[in-house]
Amino acid sequence: MSELKFSVEHLGLPARNTAALKDWYVRVLGAKLRFDNGQNPPAFFLELGGGLMIEIYAANSSVKDTGNNSVAGWRHLALRVDTIEAAQAELARRGVSFTEPPKPAGGGGRVLFFADLEGNLLHLVERPKESVFH
Repeated sequence: MSELKFSVEHLGLPARNTAALKDWYVRVLGAKLRFDNGQNPPAFFLELGGGLMIEIYAANSSVKDTGNNSVAGWRHLALRVDTIEAAQAELARRGVSFTEPPKPAGGGGRVLFFADLEGNLLHLVERPKESVFH
């Protein structure tokens, strides 16, 4: 029997305003537009560094706790950076607000949380060379 292998292609991100959220990811995180369905409501595939894509499509409902990291389900997108301070400074120039200082990361390193245009939770993660994830 052959071994079944999985790799991550994309994450789905339902949005209240798909075009505005797409524009935020392109402008703030440098995402590359890979696909636009050309329909109404629009849906998009955006590629982030490392090849991960985010599919942004229309939501038909939303909850107020989108940014609560303890609500069940997928809760945040972690973006690895070389240094949190450099990434934080650049994202701040692009309009991102940070409400807390960096915190220790599980597995070593530090994390810094922030939200996208619709309140979805993201964080920067910086890993030292001795981290179990290097």
